[in-house]
Amino acid sequence: MRSLIAILSACAILVISCGGASTSGASPAASAAASAAVAANSGPCGAKGSGSLTILGTPQEEYIQGIAKAFEAECGIKTSYVRLSSGEAVAKLTADKANPQFSVWWGGPADGYIAANNTGLIEAYKPKLFDKIPAQYRDANGVWTGIYVGALGLAVNTKILAAKNLPEPASWADLAKPIYKGQISMAHPASSGTAYTMVATQAFLNNRDIEKTFAYLKQFHSNVLQYQKTGAAPARLAGQGEVAIGVVFSHDTVAAIDEGFKDLKVVFPSEGTGYEIGGEALVKNAPDPVAGKTFLDWALGVRAQELAATFKAYQIPTNPDAKVSDKSVKLSSVKTVTYDFQWAGDNKKAIVDRFSNEVAPAPK
Repeated sequence: MRSLIAILSACAILVISCGGASTSGASPAASAAASAAVAANSGPCGAKGSGSLTILGTPQEEYIQGIAKAFEAECGIKTSYVRLSSGEAVAKLTADKANPQFSVWWGGPADGYIAANNTGLIEAYKPKLFDKIPAQYRDANGVWTGIYVGALGLAVNTKILAAKNLPEPASWADLAKPIYKGQISMAHPASSGTAYTMVATQAFLNNRDIEKTFAYLKQFHSNVLQYQKTGAAPARLAGQGEVAIGVVFSHDTVAAIDEGFKDLKVVFPSEGTGYEIGGEALVKNAPDPVAGKTFLDWALGVRAQELAATFKAYQIPTNPDAKVSDKSVKLSSVKTVTYDFQWAGDNKKAIVDRFSNEVAPAPK
């Protein structure tokens, strides 16, 4: 873990110092959406603080880049970012605890924020629109506030299944069958919040019986071609035909289909599936908490949340006044497990450590 933290710290510092994460190189889509946000006067812009903000972002690159550019254009605060998956984000915040490099952490499943809070990495702050967000999508004390919701599913390549004469998987149980050996891709839960959501989902399906959960995960592991670093990567691998099935959030599969991977379809396991509440939080001892709070306020605004679909981010906004994209999967239409975010966050380290020690290294 120490070596991982050191590598992540060095990489993040390199990205910032080289300007690779700066919004100055934003894509045309990000720039156009930023201009639209300014024209619409979308959200509250409070005090600028130092006039400079660095975001630790966990969603996909285009989404983070676009939001950072829009915020900078509208609120006049120079904004840069570093993109890290959920587990990497916690490792980076841990490495920087004595000298934080970020003022806010934005995006990624709420259980990661709970784990971070348990080790004193973030602090409570209730954004101006906190009470507007439904209670089930925020921490009551303001430790984290939800910005979007997404359901976990399978990215299934129907063409590859047909070519290999394999049936379409319909359940989590199916994914443990030997016929899918080498045909599944998932990220590693140590780095990816998406993958940890899958692991926690198995725990909830097994009434939190950890032994039954790991018995299933070991069977599932036998069919995984390779664990990826980021949660969205398996959708693209399935789209490219490197595997037939990716375990990803459904919105990432929809985004991959948008990118041209037309053989993909979203499948939700019949037993029920987990879901994420993507959070945002103030980093403890932030270098600029004033600018950080302004961003957290702004990011809950209607226009800021509606910008997501512009960047192929099809999660469901948490602000009930924000328009939901036609491409977003409605959570009410999906059979979900009773996902206890507090339990998942409190037990994350122990579960991930066991997965890393017992499951991932096992022969296939």
